[in-house]
Amino acid sequence: MKTYNKETICIQGGYQPKNGEPRVLPIYQSTTYKYDSSEHLGDLFDLKAAGHMYTRISNPTVEAVESKIADLEGGVGAVCLASGQTANLFALLNIAKSGDNFISISSIYGGTVNLFAVTMRKMGIEVRFVTPGATDEEIEKLFDANTRAVFGETVANPALDILDIERYATIAHKHDVPLIVDNTFPTPILCNPFKFGADIVTHSTTKYMDGHAQVVGGVVIDSGNFDWEKSGKYSELTEPDDSYHGVVYTRDFGKAAYITKLRVQLLRDVGAAPSPMSAYLLNLGLETLHLRMARHCENAQKVAEYLEKHEKVSWVNYPMLKGNSQYELAQKYLPDGVCGVISFGVAGGREAAVRFMDSLKMAAIVVHVADARTCVLHPASTTHRQLTEQQLIDAGIGADLIRMSVGIEHADDIIADIEQALEQA
Repeated sequence: MKTYNKETICIQGGYQPKNGEPRVLPIYQSTTYKYDSSEHLGDLFDLKAAGHMYTRISNPTVEAVESKIADLEGGVGAVCLASGQTANLFALLNIAKSGDNFISISSIYGGTVNLFAVTMRKMGIEVRFVTPGATDEEIEKLFDANTRAVFGETVANPALDILDIERYATIAHKHDVPLIVDNTFPTPILCNPFKFGADIVTHSTTKYMDGHAQVVGGVVIDSGNFDWEKSGKYSELTEPDDSYHGVVYTRDFGKAAYITKLRVQLLRDVGAAPSPMSAYLLNLGLETLHLRMARHCENAQKVAEYLEKHEKVSWVNYPMLKGNSQYELAQKYLPDGVCGVISFGVAGGREAAVRFMDSLKMAAIVVHVADARTCVLHPASTTHRQLTEQQLIDAGIGADLIRMSVGIEHADDIIADIEQALEQA
């Protein structure tokens, strides 16, 4: 399937029916599977044979979607999970334990900031945040013998800072640790971080991949490129796992060592698995992902250009606008488009922003982003309200910032709705 273009993989990837089988990916709504011998089932539990043991670990419907996403990103394997938050948590827990630390860009989604700074801290894993403007020297000072990864978002939510993937990959690899990149906003249609040196990619599939605000989910994809043995830092991958009778993931699974361990150890024990129905719905979204992303980007460009000229709009942030601070990085990593998300401020500050949002008729105020319908949110008082004032500043979120997720409706109708709302702001 990797020989096909992304547009074809979106539709044909992951599931190829044989003679007389259902043309559309079936929903295998079963928790368990039948085997003809106890020996075969024992081999499954010893990881000596391929197959499904229990839907908490794997399922045919989920597996088909995982295969499609791995192909789209160019990875050796993927594991679908119950949410994007779980994906980011598992991506790090798979290689970090109590006493370890990792480095993260500060301008990431507020929920992820809280996951890293509060919940993972309680697990004994320390996050060391670095601002997007930090120099290489400032970043390198944060590394020590217990640093296990570097984390960033391809396009930060909602600051829209673009990660210089090659730069951070170079720094991470210099210190023998992987670069983990959350690629939710661009999706693999617009950017493949593996091509620029990233080692692990995560997604909240709840966003553009699903695209219809129907199903929560996440995924972790392994490039297979990081040399865990050469690094010398990851004994959990390079030494025997007693819970599987001495399996050594790097020895027994080669390039798929990381993603295999994530499935058979973390997913097995924590159980944050998606349902077969969730995977089925996600697959429907993936089939039109290439079409929707093009329309999201086209509409967002028109809306951003309109807002840039409006007297009641104090500022507009969209990386594809010429003169934007992220424009050059966008041309390097995302020449075909960034995403459908725009951030801007309304003249008059927070009160004007609230009046504007309350006056919208078509665009909805929702705690969501990146689906077919245009929606808006005030991050400082909602998704990022748990952050301190300094964390808000580090994340690039001001009190007047409005995040607009431009949908795939007709651009003229979106702009007309914005125009009438701005008149009342």
